[in-house]
Amino acid sequence: MNKILEVRGLSKIYGPGCPQCLESTGPEADTNLCPHCGSVVAIHDVSFDLFEGEILGVMGESGSGKSTVVKTLYFDQAPSSGEAIFFDNDRQYDLFSLNAAQQRWLRNHRFGMVYQNPNLGLNFNISAGGNIAERLLMSDLMDYGAIRERAKALLARTEVLLSRVDDLPKHFSGGMQQRVQIAKALATQPPLLFLDEVTTGLDLSVQARILDLILEIQQELKTAMVVVTHDLGVIRLLTGRAIVMKYGRVIETGLTDQILEDPQHAYTQRLVASAL
Repeated sequence: MNKILEVRGLSKIYGPGCPQCLESTGPEADTNLCPHCGSVVAIHDVSFDLFEGEILGVMGESGSGKSTVVKTLYFDQAPSSGEAIFFDNDRQYDLFSLNAAQQRWLRNHRFGMVYQNPNLGLNFNISAGGNIAERLLMSDLMDYGAIRERAKALLARTEVLLSRVDDLPKHFSGGMQQRVQIAKALATQPPLLFLDEVTTGLDLSVQARILDLILEIQQELKTAMVVVTHDLGVIRLLTGRAIVMKYGRVIETGLTDQILEDPQHAYTQRLVASAL
């Protein structure tokens, strides 16, 4: 199995930072807020590998830093330190040494992102089909007819009624907005997809259909995914491997089944027990 992403020592500090930040924060300190300088150590020394067609889970409670991991990898935020290598066929990209134009190209062509809040992933001023067209226009597809047909095919794939292709996303339910986001993210058939709490706030029946859709896409397109969630049900259903985070640090990593059946860290044990 080919590696698609290699992350080493990824760190992000909000604030000035100081020499005592790292020793004064983390799971042992029970905080990610440095008492000396007021900086927030969002993540520190996060490392993992991701392979083609694999779904990796990043789990933890609110404030654990899990969303910061994907936001740095998708270039929404710049990391404070660390490196990430993206392997794309026979090419390698050192993500954090790329210039803004190169990063934008990867975002538009080789990565996809589905946010918890659809406002971040969709333009609410243009139609559902227009959102997908916007992403396709950034690729090499320029023919209007071809773009519209591709947008319709993607909406159909994500179970959005074609009669709604010209409707604005603000007139859609939360579940439908997530479907449009997924369709948009898949428009360029990216080999790597980031999913940040995509089922939070949705009804259980809607959640189940979105998760089924994600699994179908992964099996059909062999898309590698990083799934960020606090929901152990999502982790159990979607992921083969998982990392557990607390106060910005990775405290446990391994096969999802092993982590959920036999958690080693006391924090993971509490997480699993609370979900039973």
